[in-house]
Amino acid sequence: MEPARRTVDVAIVGAGYTGLWTAYYLRRADPGLRVALVEAEVAGFGASGRNGGWCSGLYPVSLTRLAAEHGRAQAIRQYRALHETIDEIGRVLVREGFAADWAHGGTITLARSHPQLARAHAELAEARAYGFGPDDLRLLGPDEARQRLRATGVLGGLFTPHCAVVHPGKLVRSLADRVAEQVPIYERTPALAIEPGRVRTPYGDLRADVVVRATEGFTATLAGMRRTLAPVYSLMVATEPLPDELWERIGLADRETFADLRHLIIYGQRTADGRLAFGGRGAPYHLGSRIRPGFDRVPAVFDALRQTLGELLPPVERLRFTHRWGGPLGIARDWHPSVGLDRTTGLAWAGGYVGDGVAASNLAGRTLAELILGADGELGTLPWVNHRSPRWEPEPLRWLGANLALRAMTWADSREAAGADSRLAGLVNRALNR
Repeated sequence: MEPARRTVDVAIVGAGYTGLWTAYYLRRADPGLRVALVEAEVAGFGASGRNGGWCSGLYPVSLTRLAAEHGRAQAIRQYRALHETIDEIGRVLVREGFAADWAHGGTITLARSHPQLARAHAELAEARAYGFGPDDLRLLGPDEARQRLRATGVLGGLFTPHCAVVHPGKLVRSLADRVAEQVPIYERTPALAIEPGRVRTPYGDLRADVVVRATEGFTATLAGMRRTLAPVYSLMVATEPLPDELWERIGLADRETFADLRHLIIYGQRTADGRLAFGGRGAPYHLGSRIRPGFDRVPAVFDALRQTLGELLPPVERLRFTHRWGGPLGIARDWHPSVGLDRTTGLAWAGGYVGDGVAASNLAGRTLAELILGADGELGTLPWVNHRSPRWEPEPLRWLGANLALRAMTWADSREAAGADSRLAGLVNRALNR
């Protein structure tokens, strides 16, 4: 049955993690609720199916900034809700029998220069100031950090247990299959516009009391939403499977995710089949928030990722890299993820996860279900609920600002790697409201 001939209670645009989790929890709470999803490609096509596999409790807005906006208790609640989400996803995997290569090993973030080590101490001090103890975040000395990950130049690091690794494609397809058993997912059905009471598609209108926008990095493709979320590309590479003796030289015995405290984000994991998967944010922002298949593959960025991983872990320099991929994630102008429902229009939304959406999307789905059903729960009063981010600047200011920021972060990291301090990255962060 085509969407043009459907009227439902809740229509969801986007069959990635956010849309699928929302449908999953709506139907668990109310099996009689009429729900339908529309998806421009196939379920999990976007960042949900091709991310770095970090199911993390990270939040892109600092505790200090959240507390300034919403109060200390609310800032702590937002962070705790994300930490607890890791366990919730683990429970769902067990309950539903999803095979998603899950391992709850935590995250190690290395400090490999003195400015990075100073940032590690500052991050720890902020966590302690808000009541987060060693069970949430702890400082590692150089020996303990190297024991977990035998990288070069390690001066120390941070460890948090609030992260698991997952195979993103397996998770999103398992979730899509389960949701499709209960509600229709209209794949290859792009939304032309989202309006109160309906989703316009090339095949007609899907009508609903509540319409949920769950389009994340692809939000800019919707009518009137070019400046809502900026699509920023993140790219990845993966090695061939490593032999056990090489893993003994590298570490990651518990399949910890790993990064370091440079300004330009990098991230990696040890996969279930013994590969190193490694990514970063070195790709440019494209004028007009354009999204094209070719933007997923930038040879210069792939080469830089291989070089960076080789500098971190010299034993991998001679390995064969067998996979390369990428895609856009969504960033709001103030770096705030948000979840909301406008009861006057019936329009709901979630997104802007800044690359940490594997866990945040689950929390968003549960929160949207609570808001839509009018449930009197704890999630509907979290700080990100009904937050309204400002729009991004018009072009070419958006293009200039985003790419100048990318260059500034790269320059600052090179300065720090050479032993010099740099305050430029901090100035850029403040200009971007991070």
